[in-house]
Amino acid sequence: MITRKIGDFEVGHNEELVAGIKGVLIATKGGRGRPGDGSWTVDASPEHLKRACEGSLRRLRVDAIDLYQLHKPDPEVPFADSLGALAELHAEGKIRAIGLSNVDIEQIRQARELLGPAFVSVQNEYSPRVRASEPELRLCAELGLAFLPWSPLGGISRSSLDGPSALPEDPALAAFHHTARDLGVSPQRVCLAWLFSLSPTVIPIPGATRPASIRDSTAAADIGWGSGSDEARCPVWTGGSDDRGLRHAGEARRGDGDRQAR
Repeated sequence: MITRKIGDFEVGHNEELVAGIKGVLIATKGGRGRPGDGSWTVDASPEHLKRACEGSLRRLRVDAIDLYQLHKPDPEVPFADSLGALAELHAEGKIRAIGLSNVDIEQIRQARELLGPAFVSVQNEYSPRVRASEPELRLCAELGLAFLPWSPLGGISRSSLDGPSALPEDPALAAFHHTARDLGVSPQRVCLAWLFSLSPTVIPIPGATRPASIRDSTAAADIGWGSGSDEARCPVWTGGSDDRGLRHAGEARRGDGDRQAR
């Protein structure tokens, strides 16, 4: 899966870059804009979402977008109106599936009711450091929705591919580095494997600036800790499990996610 962000001004370059690629699921977003001063605006009005979708279709050179996501709810627009626009785009065959980003429990349930099976994913920030979206992660596991953690490496220091990484002061974060040393892999790979172990529906979306980092991230799935009954195999396991087999990720922590790509 390839994910990209879009809007109305000075955006869309990455969509043009991946246009024509075969054999991958391409996901993009609508609901934000670039006024030209380096800032981002939020606009989840039906008119903007439909216009942004048409722009993405044109840049991607496709008849339908695999996964089209609302970037974030707009406080100036009723959430149901934004969902309605996405439903119309889906009914018109312009998008194959709908995703939401930066949403809460109530909004996920509302989308499930209004969009039905067309609603397939939630993209919220979640990482070892920032775990405030654990309730949303749990609900996605319950409903069978993909949960796509953005900034998934928050709390993990810069890539060990650049040399030895200093251990974080927080023991819970240091565990990722200790486990990485034991396995002979990067702490980032351990972090992504931990995220995979939280639920079968978790799909982390780390950033990367180098081919080596992409290969390292991809190898996280090979660690094979699994989830549910297999959870105890994860050395950074931090609690019991609930009746849905989802690992408790620990007490929620607020903080600034580590958004740097490695």
